[in-house]
Amino acid sequence: MAECWTKLTARSKKDKFDDLCAVMCMLDSNLMIEDYSDVTVNGMYGDLIDEAILNADKDYAQASIFISEEKSPAEYASFLKERLRSIGIDAAITLESVCDEDWAESWKKYYKPIKLGKITIVPAWEDYEASDGEIILRMDPGMAFGTGTHETTRLVIELMQDRMSGNERVLDMGCGSGILAICASKLGAKSCNAYDVDPDAVKVARENVEADGAKNIVCGTSDLFDSVDLSNGKYDLILANIVADIILRMLPEMDKYLAENGKIILSGIIEPRAEEIYAALKENGYRAIEQKKENDWLAIIAERA
Repeated sequence: MAECWTKLTARSKKDKFDDLCAVMCMLDSNLMIEDYSDVTVNGMYGDLIDEAILNADKDYAQASIFISEEKSPAEYASFLKERLRSIGIDAAITLESVCDEDWAESWKKYYKPIKLGKITIVPAWEDYEASDGEIILRMDPGMAFGTGTHETTRLVIELMQDRMSGNERVLDMGCGSGILAICASKLGAKSCNAYDVDPDAVKVARENVEADGAKNIVCGTSDLFDSVDLSNGKYDLILANIVADIILRMLPEMDKYLAENGKIILSGIIEPRAEEIYAALKENGYRAIEQKKENDWLAIIAERA
């Protein structure tokens, strides 16, 4: 049976927040702080910040504690209201029931097969019978990005199907779960080297590659291009499904890794950043040859100008 807590949250103006936290520590020293005053859209991964955070009132902050079932949330709330009132802090106090579930497993009930052209991404734990000509890609993303549900991943897979002729050497930068590398393999890639800066993601990718049975995929850890293997030559197709800021950092170095007639597929680009990416492509000697869009996300395929 799931264990439940009551989440007690107090919200106040920033100039009173330190005092509020001091009072809450009388109840529990393990505070969860939510203060978004320093959050901006500038900098790495800014495109992925939730709009609710970006639009939050920066003049306020809140702190929460979690009260076990054995204790009285009403008593905690009463104590907090009285103490805060006594020192002149006007705070909004809320109580919310929170149950402990096995989140690592519970999300799976919402992950269903996803059809993308001739490729269908199927959860690794689900029975699925392929129809004629259907390519099945089984995926267990674990704690890595890459289920096929996000627009950025779907856009790359669609472009790969349109543009891959087979026998390419593929480089997947920011591989996450390994979904794009496995997709490339199933679309006829000669080989695929997949890299991520996160060792946990690389572990998940290796597990998915092994489960798929692909023999032409090598996964490794790399910060940008630092550890990319060039021992077998440059790559015919480079995939970068990351975010705009990282793509902008990668483009000046990409020429060293792209074969003479190679192509690059860039994704993870939120629409307001598109002009920056197009300008950077031109500056670094590339021209866009196709763009796909879904909701506010773009993917671009480019080649040398």
